[in-house]
Amino acid sequence: MATYVTTKHSPLFPIFMILILVITLFPIYWIVVTSLKTPLENILPVPTLYPHKFTLENYHKVLFGGSLHNLWNSVFVTAASTLLSLALGFLSAYALVRYRFPLKFNVVFLVWIIIVKMLPPVVLAVPLYEMFAKMKLINNLWGLVLIFQVYTLPYCIWMLYGFLKSLPLEFEEAAEIDGASRLQIVRLIVFPLVQTGVIATAIFSIIVAWDEFLFSMLFIRSPELQTLPLAIVSYIGEFETLWGQLMAISVLAIIPIIVFVRFVYREMTSAYSLGLK
Repeated sequence: MATYVTTKHSPLFPIFMILILVITLFPIYWIVVTSLKTPLENILPVPTLYPHKFTLENYHKVLFGGSLHNLWNSVFVTAASTLLSLALGFLSAYALVRYRFPLKFNVVFLVWIIIVKMLPPVVLAVPLYEMFAKMKLINNLWGLVLIFQVYTLPYCIWMLYGFLKSLPLEFEEAAEIDGASRLQIVRLIVFPLVQTGVIATAIFSIIVAWDEFLFSMLFIRSPELQTLPLAIVSYIGEFETLWGQLMAISVLAIIPIIVFVRFVYREMTSAYSLGLK
């Protein structure tokens, strides 16, 4: 029966796809609808599927209550940590692919990256906190950028390693014969060929950094330096949850990622189609 339903030419296939679409998009719909309801309507015993009284009060309280600073902090930390991890990850992956290391150091390095990535973040939190405290980088956005490399840098190295490994060596050899330096080869030959891979890596790196919560909670103390995930949690209290404002700030957290991914997807599709031509 499952095979019959999911067959593309089956008459039940459109119904099946609509059902999947509804299940996927309903949480987003519920977040938006709840953000547009009044506080009284949000605590009704029977939830309503649409706001009976449309209001933007929740957005007004969120935007003028200090959350814009949190949004800017998240944008800054995410952008800086992604750029840093892409730069270091690209150079590291290229070195691992193109250079020979003694005692199979490149293999050991890749295995070590996997081990670090598999460790629970809380295991690294205590030694990192002690180290950053001595460096006076606690409660500092630049310190948070460096800490996020624990999440993003191993991921970038592994993804870019796969893209660079698939590049044929003949392009670089031809450029070297023409007199190009190693830096020129990387900048003019290698990077344009793996540009779509770099963009794909950036998307996942941004999503990871944008959603990070644990290190932000441990290393940031001042409310004005908090990132957006910390601001979202602040609307959940011990005795009361501000559902309307909680959903409003959640919408503000979703919109930048959707806009960025949509823009990058268009650019990546255009670059890929040009490459095929």
